[in-house]
Amino acid sequence: MKRKYFGTDGIRGRVGDPSVSPDFVVKLGWAAGRVLGQGDGSTVLIGKDTRISGYMFESALEAGLVAAGVDIRLLGPMPTPGVAYLTRTFRAAAGIVITASHNPYDDNGIKFFSSDGDKLPDEVECAIEAAIDQPLRTVASADLGKVRRVDDAAGRYIEFCKSSVPASTSLKGLKLVLDCANGATYNVAPFVFEELGAEVVTIGTRPDGFNINREVGSTKPGALTEAVVAEGAALGIAFDGDGDRLMMVDATGQVVDGDALIYLIANSRRAANELRGAVVGTLMSNLGLELALRRLGIDFTRTQVGDRYIMERLKLDGGMLGGEPSGHIICRDRTTTGDGIIAALQVLQALIDADTNLADAVRPVERYPQVLINVRLEQRTDVMTRPRIQDAVRAAEASLGDQGRILLRHSGTEPLVRVMVEGFDAVSVQTLAEELAGLVREELGA
Repeated sequence: MKRKYFGTDGIRGRVGDPSVSPDFVVKLGWAAGRVLGQGDGSTVLIGKDTRISGYMFESALEAGLVAAGVDIRLLGPMPTPGVAYLTRTFRAAAGIVITASHNPYDDNGIKFFSSDGDKLPDEVECAIEAAIDQPLRTVASADLGKVRRVDDAAGRYIEFCKSSVPASTSLKGLKLVLDCANGATYNVAPFVFEELGAEVVTIGTRPDGFNINREVGSTKPGALTEAVVAEGAALGIAFDGDGDRLMMVDATGQVVDGDALIYLIANSRRAANELRGAVVGTLMSNLGLELALRRLGIDFTRTQVGDRYIMERLKLDGGMLGGEPSGHIICRDRTTTGDGIIAALQVLQALIDADTNLADAVRPVERYPQVLINVRLEQRTDVMTRPRIQDAVRAAEASLGDQGRILLRHSGTEPLVRVMVEGFDAVSVQTLAEELAGLVREELGA
C-alpha cells in the first residue's frame, strides 16, 4: 500500500513543510482520532521530545483530537518507548509521540502506537491518510474531548525500566557515563541507573529546545567517548533524541554499535536457555553479526530496514530479539518496541551474569568493512528503475561474489538514497561504494 504522508517511522520533516505544519497536524490529529478512537470515552496519550516546536505541535494535536471527540492525556517530555508502555498501562486507544528522533531540532514529526504499544500497521496508516483527505467536522460541543496532564508519567516509566532486570540486580561499584542527547531521556535515564546503584556521570542532559542531538547522542558518540576515557568509567551509554536507540562505548573508548549489542544479549539469553526463535536484523545488519551468531548455533534472519518490520517478523516467527546497527534493539520479552534504556539494562545484566566487560563480550563479532554513503535527492525517484544504475549494481555484485553485499535504498525519513557496500576487502568496498554513489548522484542527486 503506497502511503502519501507516512514514512518508515511515522511522519517526519522540516518544521513548516506541508506535512509538518500546524494546520496539517491539526488535521492529522482529527483523522487519527476518527480512525483510532474506540467509541465513547476514547483516550489518546501524547508525549514529545525536547524540540522547541514540540509545544506547537502538541497544541495542534490537542485541537484535532478534541474536535474528533477524543480525550487526551499529556505526558510531557517522554522517551518514545515510554509512550508505548504508558499507552498499554492506561488502556488508551493510541499513543502519539512528537519527535524527529535523531534529526536536528528544526525537524519534527509524529509517531503513533496502537493500544497494544505496537507501531501502527500499514493499513491503519493508510486509513488515517484517507481520513486526512476528508473535510474536518467537529463533534457536537457536548462530545468534545477533554485534556488532562499525567503528572507521574516519568516515575511510572522509570519503575518499568527497572523491572526489566531481576530485582536482585545491583550496579553498585559500576561507573557509567550517560549521554541523553539533550533529548527525551534526560529526566528519566539518569534516575534509572542511579536507583540501581551505579555511579552516573551525565552529558546531554540540559535541553534548551535547540540542542537536541547537537554533537551528542547515539549518532555523535565523540563526546561520550571522551567522557568515558576522562572519567575512567566502565562504559558509556548513548541514546538518541527520543530514546529508542542505543549505542555504547567500552572502557577504552571504542564505540559498540547495535549489531554487537544484539549479539551480546543473544549470547546471554542463549546461555540462560531463554532465547526463542531467530534473531532478526535488517538488510543493513553487518555480515559479521550473522556469522558470529551462526557460530553460536543461533539462527538469523533479515527484514526491511525499520524496527516496525523487525517486530512484525518477530511476532510472525515467535522470536524475541532483533534490531538494527543504528541501535534500535527490540527485546520482545521485555517490551513492545525499540527501547534504549531497557536494551542498555539487558547489556549490563549480561555483563554481570558473565562476569566480563563490554570489550571482551563483543569481541567475537568481527565487523566486516561496510561503507554507507547518503546521496541527497531533489525528489523521490525509484533508484533501481534507471538502467545505468541497474547495470552498475549487477557488475558490482559480480565482483564481490558471495563475499559481500550491495544495497541501494531510499531513506524512510529523509530525501536520501542510501548506498551500502559490504565485503571482506575494505579498499574494494570503499571504491565500489563511491562509484555507485557517484552514479546515483549523477542520475538522481541534488
